[in-house]
Amino acid sequence: MKKVLCTSLIGDDGPHFELLQEAGFKVENAVRQTEPYSEDRMIEILAGYSAVIAGSEPYSRRVVSALGDLRVIARTGVGFDAVDLPACDEKKIVVSTTPGVNHHSVAEHTIAMLMGLARGFPELDRKVRANDWERNSFPRVMGKTLGIVGLGRIGKAVATRAIGLGMKVCVCEPYPDGEFLKKWNISLAEFDNLLSNCDFVSVHAPASEDNFHLFNAEAFRKMKAGSVFLNTARGTLVDEAALCAALENGHLRGAGLDVFEKEPLPLDSPLMKFTNVMLAGHVGGLDLESKNDMYRMCAETILALYNGQWPEECIQNLRESSNGWKW
Repeated sequence: MKKVLCTSLIGDDGPHFELLQEAGFKVENAVRQTEPYSEDRMIEILAGYSAVIAGSEPYSRRVVSALGDLRVIARTGVGFDAVDLPACDEKKIVVSTTPGVNHHSVAEHTIAMLMGLARGFPELDRKVRANDWERNSFPRVMGKTLGIVGLGRIGKAVATRAIGLGMKVCVCEPYPDGEFLKKWNISLAEFDNLLSNCDFVSVHAPASEDNFHLFNAEAFRKMKAGSVFLNTARGTLVDEAALCAALENGHLRGAGLDVFEKEPLPLDSPLMKFTNVMLAGHVGGLDLESKNDMYRMCAETILALYNGQWPEECIQNLRESSNGWKW
């Protein structure tokens, strides 16, 4: 029987079960664990499966090379930096993502962090719980400038929400959508200029070798004094030691982080000590609607590939061999 394993940790239910089972697939959830998946664990649990509905666990060359039955890695979300694409190309394993289904969720999560930090959370909450009835004033968000690094679907969704709050928006994007910029009166800037002129900076760029530690000590020094940094994209974009230094010396007013260099974030991480830092566990794209849509799209992609179709908008590899690929 054709088997699909769900290793994604965003829940045990969803429309993928019914869709795949109706088509004759056996669908199972991996046993949940608190520790990150290791290569040995991945090889062990995926043996004999034809497809996997994957989260952010590692699909390294060693893992991919050991899985002789695997035909599809269907990623929930749009990131695939944990997957060794060349290794998958060699093994003719299709790697897919779920574009266009969770950008509104990430945008809401980003704005929630922005507004929380702007109004003094989480410190205000902690003080009330400690019977410290301190009342302070904070700068108004309306009229401030949000700098967005990366203007894809998520960046655009963040931009329109920020404009709705009365903010000005400035973006750094190598391939800008001119029509979108004009419609929303958004300014375009070089990276350094954006950093030095924005009150809030939110990163929505993809992870890549070129972008590794895009936000390093130099970048944080260039940010406007008293500004707030937000990352709901990928942890590798940020040098966390440099971020901690910028928070420690007071150059940055605060930070909101949903992703980290190492996940789960170690309990001894220096980030834990800051009361002006909001932390979340890589959940920005996980509202109920996006969770269901991601699972549905993963299942539909697996079924399309099994039936000889090629859903190109979802597939991230095997471009040259797509016409000759077979299940």
